[in-house]
Amino acid sequence: MIACAQEIIKKRYEWERHHVGAALRTKTGEIFTAVHVEASLSRVTVCAEAMVIGKAISEGYKEFDTIVAVRHPDPDNAEGEIQVVSPCGMCRELIADYGKDCKVIVPVEGTLAKVSAVGLLPMRYSR
Repeated sequence: MIACAQEIIKKRYEWERHHVGAALRTKTGEIFTAVHVEASLSRVTVCAEAMVIGKAISEGYKEFDTIVAVRHPDPDNAEGEIQVVSPCGMCRELIADYGKDCKVIVPVEGTLAKVSAVGLLPMRYSR
């Protein structure tokens, strides 16, 4: 999963356009990848996690197993590596809404862990 997310951002990285990639595995094993779409007005930027969830749903998949996002280093960080990042708050909500049983790969104290999407949102809003 991480390698898939790293591969898509390596292919599509563009400074100030696309620096985060995501990979999503469905419960049936399909893997989708996407990059975030940055806009000059930050409110309309769409995160990679939202893009990949939308891509999977558009292809008819609704049950998700695991998701991960990675960030490409900025161009002035020549020695930086593509790193796993935690989803933002809005993406946590989206992942939990569309994949309440989905696991999220996140960095935790220098290592990586799989945590539940719902676990990332204690006392989350619900209808």
